[in-house]
Amino acid sequence: MRLEMHWRQEDAASLPVAVWRAGPGCRMIASGVVGGGIGERHWVLNAQVASDYSRMDPAATDLVQREDEGVRVAATVGLRVPTWAAVPPGTVDREVTPIRRSEPGNVDREVTPIRQARTGGVDHEMTRIWRPGTINIVVSVPVPLGDAAYVNAVITATEAKTQALLEAGVRATGTASDAVCIAAPTAGEREDFAGPRSLWGARIARAVHAAVHAGALRDAAARRRPAAGVDG
Repeated sequence: MRLEMHWRQEDAASLPVAVWRAGPGCRMIASGVVGGGIGERHWVLNAQVASDYSRMDPAATDLVQREDEGVRVAATVGLRVPTWAAVPPGTVDREVTPIRRSEPGNVDREVTPIRQARTGGVDHEMTRIWRPGTINIVVSVPVPLGDAAYVNAVITATEAKTQALLEAGVRATGTASDAVCIAAPTAGEREDFAGPRSLWGARIARAVHAAVHAGALRDAAARRRPAAGVDG
């Protein structure tokens, strides 16, 4: 999986976009609002968007890639507001509400869910990178998957993500805006299973676990470092 990093301008902000050009003959399932669902797709965007966050100083965003016996995973891991999936009614989650004040040691921009489209491209050149505020996972499997196996793969990837977070010391299942995309070729005999004990599901689980665990540790280390030139 070869991801390209580009930049786009939104008002005064330069925001990063990770692009994977999968090309024709690829079928995906994704939780992204734009181009999500299940169907044939040619490329994937992991696009960062501006928020009301007031800090403007740059920091390192880690796009972690891991592989396990043919399964390739790319993940952006940002844990600005980690949370549990099941919370009491009325719980306020800052991940889905605007942030209007600076927080010492954090340099963030929100990352939108993974977005897909059939055509188009991004032309901006990479100059710097920002830290993500959520967890986006792209999984590439080298064998075709049946519809049920796609759904199973989403479950497997999510379970592996949560396991990685807990093992990294993060008491949460993720953030409120996490996204996942599973991609596989269209040609060939489809696999029916992608649970964690199936052949390809086990590989998905290991690759996702490795990427998210590494990303969570890097994110935690970055958040412990004070931002240069900022009091607080």
